[in-house]
Amino acid sequence: MFRHQGSNRTSKHNLRLAILLSFVAGTVNITGVLAVNTLTTNVTGHFAFFAEETTKHNYQSAIVFLIYTLFFLAGAFVSNFLAELISKKNKNLSHLPAIAIEIAILISVGLFSMLPNFYLFEEKWIAFALLFAMGIQNALVTKISKSTVRTTHLTGLFTDLGIELSQLFFYKKTEERIALKTIIYLRLSIIFFFFLGCFMGGFIYGFLLLKTLFIAVIFLFIALYYDYIRFHLITIKRKKSILIKHKY
Repeated sequence: MFRHQGSNRTSKHNLRLAILLSFVAGTVNITGVLAVNTLTTNVTGHFAFFAEETTKHNYQSAIVFLIYTLFFLAGAFVSNFLAELISKKNKNLSHLPAIAIEIAILISVGLFSMLPNFYLFEEKWIAFALLFAMGIQNALVTKISKSTVRTTHLTGLFTDLGIELSQLFFYKKTEERIALKTIIYLRLSIIFFFFLGCFMGGFIYGFLLLKTLFIAVIFLFIALYYDYIRFHLITIKRKKSILIKHKY
């Protein structure tokens, strides 16, 4: 799921990645909205608010919205920088630093929310942290899937889906239609699991508040564990096949 890159990557790898991490993004998004009334998985709206506050000469508020976008940008930068750095030593582990930082941020926000005086702090810091984490995730997923999968915002997804649905009326060759239906299924899966993450996260937030982020962390660990298990199972099978060939 994370390890397979380039020509070794298939649509199944992208689908697994999309399902798990779009659910994470949906959960983080609704948690940010309910906790601090801020979207934390994209920056489109923040740019609009930045422009609005600037025209109203509310420069302090405008700067906050600008910082929101910069934290998302910083997350994307750190994610790819660490991936490139680690890939020079071990390409199979290039995804680990970004995922580890995302997990650490989500756990930290959830744990700090349990402190009695937590909500005396400025709420914008929660948004900064979650935007940074989602910048990390979006850059990681985009890089691994070569821009096929994006899990943190839906605007581009609905645009791509609209284009691809219209192409169903024009693609006649069997190979083209199979490839097109595969990518449409991927888009629909991302949208569905993002909404599912939002729905379930919103329901759970009523009980756990910011500790709802722990649910997202669990799914990130599931993604890492699944990737680890799959990698070792494939390695074992290859070793067995090599031994059998040498034996005969």
